[in-house]
Amino acid sequence: MLDDRKLAVLRAIVTDYVHSREPVGSRTLVERHHLDVSPATVRNDMAALEEEGYITHRHTSAGRVPTDKGYRLFVDRLASMKPLTSAEKRAITAFLSGAADIDDIVTRTVRLLAQVTQQVAIMQYPSTGSATIRRIDIVSLHDSKGLVIMVNSSGTVTQHHVDLGQLDDDGIAMLRDRLGDALAGLTPTQAAAVLGDFTSMVDPAIQSVTAGIVAALLDMLASDQHTKIVIAGINNLAQFSDEFDTSIRPVLDTLEEQMVLLKLLGEASSDVMVRIGQENSHANLSTASVVASGYEMDDSWAGLGVVGPTRMDYPSTMASVRAVARYVSRILAEG
Repeated sequence: MLDDRKLAVLRAIVTDYVHSREPVGSRTLVERHHLDVSPATVRNDMAALEEEGYITHRHTSAGRVPTDKGYRLFVDRLASMKPLTSAEKRAITAFLSGAADIDDIVTRTVRLLAQVTQQVAIMQYPSTGSATIRRIDIVSLHDSKGLVIMVNSSGTVTQHHVDLGQLDDDGIAMLRDRLGDALAGLTPTQAAAVLGDFTSMVDPAIQSVTAGIVAALLDMLASDQHTKIVIAGINNLAQFSDEFDTSIRPVLDTLEEQMVLLKLLGEASSDVMVRIGQENSHANLSTASVVASGYEMDDSWAGLGVVGPTRMDYPSTMASVRAVARYVSRILAEG
């Protein structure tokens, strides 16, 4: 167990290294953080911290840098997350206000997170399993081509091209109304069950066209968007490329693996989760950190967060991720 003075030295090393990117020496700590002890005492504390694996030194430099274990203790001992400033809160509100639908909310959210944290932002689409169908529309395009549009209670809009054959405007309106009446208010599972018998219930003359429309609707119901991950800020990693042990390439490769990212975000809850370096189960993220939180929609949870180097401003990043997650939950509840 570290005493208070050693914890103060560790906090100072982490804080200085995060902001300067330079190994931290004892004299710098004494001068910058007013530790009220001599550089020799700080050197002894640093030696003890290094022996216990909280800090290490690179090359022949006299300065020290935090290890994954040091970052973890720093994060665990945070008394509180750094509060957002009024300007930061206003920026989040302004950036996310007025989003048109769930796609717009997700796009705005990852762009905002990437911007305020200067990391790579990732966000999982909310599960639509508990969402219900709000509206069905059929639109004639040109020749015999058309478009089936489905809107659910979460604001998600999906569409599918179909062949309308010889169906005229009155026939399109009739089919649209019958489908709307049959499916409105149903969950995807309930709607799929109703559609199983729908084609046989219409005029035989339009059963072929109806079958195509039903097939399109079933495809849309089967596409579960909560398995979709949206990413923003990949270019932000470029500024940290020298901080990964070998290459930034493994991290970039992992960001292309949707299922790995889903597993990461699936561990998030209503609080903030932090995975540092080797704590990440995926080997390609062993030199990276993940900060994530969950957001709520219709009594279900999905995740959002950021990926960056272990040399991360954890208090600020954790506060930003939590604030954005809570705001997204609020606007989804209001929508």
